[in-house]
Amino acid sequence: MKLKLGIPKGSLQDITVKLFKKAGFNITVHPRSYFPSIDDGEIEAVLFRAQEMSRYVESGIIDCGITGYDWILENGSRVAKVSELIYAKQSLKPVKWVLAVPEGSPVKRVRDLKGKKIATELVRVTGEYLARKKVKSEVEFSWGATEVKTRMGVQAIVEVTETGASLRANGLRIIDTVCESTTMFIANKKAWQNAWKKKKIEKIIMLLKGAIMAEQKVGLKMNVQKRNLERVIRILPAIKRPTVSTLSEKGWFDIDTIIDEEVVKEIIPALKKAGASGIIEYPLNKVIY
Repeated sequence: MKLKLGIPKGSLQDITVKLFKKAGFNITVHPRSYFPSIDDGEIEAVLFRAQEMSRYVESGIIDCGITGYDWILENGSRVAKVSELIYAKQSLKPVKWVLAVPEGSPVKRVRDLKGKKIATELVRVTGEYLARKKVKSEVEFSWGATEVKTRMGVQAIVEVTETGASLRANGLRIIDTVCESTTMFIANKKAWQNAWKKKKIEKIIMLLKGAIMAEQKVGLKMNVQKRNLERVIRILPAIKRPTVSTLSEKGWFDIDTIIDEEVVKEIIPALKKAGASGIIEYPLNKVIY
């Protein structure tokens, strides 16, 4: 038996392949082929655009796949939403679909777009958003490059963004958030009821989550004399408590811990000042609670 797994082609492809590698699965994407090789004989991988993934999962063409929650909503797909995997093209954060207008536009709020034209790839979700706001606008489908459409007779766009930098660079101003989206691991409902496939999916998700967690953390090792031990430990934030081991030299200890990568630059100088020595920072592949 094999698990048919959909890998998102496009913006999520590289980061997904990278996370699978950290999780222990080596995926090789071949040029001009939609069937990557993977070093797990129980998995058959195939590339699909994230926009289409949920439809193929729902129909049973593949057992499971990775896509954005936004595209599940857009397709109205009935699939098992197995797990949220919070990562995107540039960061490990949710993305936003935002309503934006040219910087010089008189539009200040969504109601100002009544009777106007809006371009987006996310037509269905945008229509539902406008209905909730009780605003009647014309929503037209855009095949990418949506930012350009405001120079071609469109008054506003709904576009996905992680930081808003691309929109600002194109002279656009955000006036509202239409929806937030995270990357999700989804499964065909029938496949999810199959005991073997469910167990295999759960194993993959556990390892992927461990890889995602490791992207945000690093390991720290250091040596500390007994007289400085408590002072050093008080500085260290840890998942639980740091591991403290005695060294062969009397009165010395080894401390090993995991911390958020973003605080390393602040903590290492403080540790040094508190008496730690031989400080080593090392990367992690997986962190599993």
